[in-house]
Amino acid sequence: MPSNARASHPTRRGLLAAGGALGLGAALAACGGEKAGSGAAANTSDKTGPWKFTDDRGTAVQAKSTPKNIVAFTGMAAALKDFGIEVKGVFGPTYVEDPKTKARKPDVQAGDLDIAKVKVIGNVWGEFRIEEYLKLAPDLLITDMWEKNDLWYVPAEQKDKILKIAPSVALWAADRSMPAVLQRHADLAASLGADVKTRQILADKARFEAAAERVRRAAKGKKDIKVLIGSGSPDLFYVSTPVRPTDTLYFKELGVNLVTPDKLDQGGWFEGLSWENVGKYQADVIMLDNRTSALQPEALKSKPTWAALPAVKAGQVVPRVTEPVYSYAKCAPLLEDLAKVLENAKKVS
Repeated sequence: MPSNARASHPTRRGLLAAGGALGLGAALAACGGEKAGSGAAANTSDKTGPWKFTDDRGTAVQAKSTPKNIVAFTGMAAALKDFGIEVKGVFGPTYVEDPKTKARKPDVQAGDLDIAKVKVIGNVWGEFRIEEYLKLAPDLLITDMWEKNDLWYVPAEQKDKILKIAPSVALWAADRSMPAVLQRHADLAASLGADVKTRQILADKARFEAAAERVRRAAKGKKDIKVLIGSGSPDLFYVSTPVRPTDTLYFKELGVNLVTPDKLDQGGWFEGLSWENVGKYQADVIMLDNRTSALQPEALKSKPTWAALPAVKAGQVVPRVTEPVYSYAKCAPLLEDLAKVLENAKKVS
């Protein structure tokens, strides 16, 4: 789960300063709202006719024609690109800017997006430039959902205004196992006109399934290897529960021996440990949050208690893609990397 908002509201969102709402003027009043309903996802065969998709809120999102001007959370946009759907605009961590040259490089969550060809209407938590969103004439907004009806990176104080502009779709990024979440992304892409049974996508799916079996075999052979899922911040080290994030839930299903914290903070996502108590849980491998919002190994060298951990001393700290891009092309390597880690891991705790 995201380190920049680590638990369910209020703590998940409340750990960040929310951006101020932007004035919309008369333009907002002219925009229509979302139609709600229920039922299964409907992938229309006639992409020039009416469009309908039932998202993970149970909302039947409808339009007179298949949406073309799509704005999406960055990770969602990257997943859709892998399935064959391009978006016009993105919000969420998209680029990292060099403080000296101001040159931009893609954030880890941007996948294969060409960040120069999409309009970035928000790059950090709480930033969603509604005027720029309006200029894109959006047909559809798409994002992740970590808590029911909590649209990821859509600022809570601007949500009502934003959702009046265009219909929205939200797909689970938690509390569901990774294969199910991948299928939902494929379903959405197909509804938007993508051919999700191309040779490349079928090959990516086969690679994902083979990688899962490799993890299963590796986990079976290394049942004694304890794997801890963590994220570092200046003041606290967060030990994540494995039963809510889609990736770790799947790792657990595949037999990986994951550390489960026993005192979860509000929301049931993690246990925050002071750096003095960072060694509370024994671990042979630490999977460390790789996002730009979390402290990386180089920065953690200044923490003496971190350096003293057995997994750190053994060099068994590996990156964890905390917010995966939900395409087979991007998730297969995550499983391959995990399998390799388990195959090579030594018992050190």
